[in-house]
Amino acid sequence: MHQVWHVWGNIVIAAVLAVPPALITARLLALHRIRGGHPFPVRTAVADVGMVAGTAPWIWMILTPGTGTSGLSLVPLRDLWTVLQGPGETAFVQVSGNLLVFAALGALLPVRSARSASLVRVAAVAAAASLAVELLQYGLRLGRVSSVDDVLVNTAGAVLAAAVTRRWWARRIVDRTVPR
Repeated sequence: MHQVWHVWGNIVIAAVLAVPPALITARLLALHRIRGGHPFPVRTAVADVGMVAGTAPWIWMILTPGTGTSGLSLVPLRDLWTVLQGPGETAFVQVSGNLLVFAALGALLPVRSARSASLVRVAAVAAAASLAVELLQYGLRLGRVSSVDDVLVNTAGAVLAAAVTRRWWARRIVDRTVPR
């Protein structure tokens, strides 16, 4: 874990320092939406800011130049298998990190928008976003391997996070379909 802190500690510090401005931004955005007559000003403001603040540090990490050679891995589960065969700490960091990349997006997108309130839609948005990041990583030649496994694990993390928050957003869908 010392190596993780050495490599990514500055991003962790920046993410922690970004929490107060994110809270202020959510509050100001909610107030703006209240004045504008938005139907769900607080929920959407918190979800919008939470998705950005929870995803941005991971994207920063992914798009930080590495020390290796750029590559492309299109065989599903090959890279994941290789990582799992290596040291346990490395496997833990790689897999948990990839699960967390779009977790905030997956958790809050259905809370933000009823149109996105399904695990399939969350998976589609997360897969598209993850693919875009991997293509950027490859196109920018950042000294990293762009892998289909990253897209799969990033998407799985978003779907798992959406499943965890399902009770927050599924109830809204049921409430809207029941006549009053």
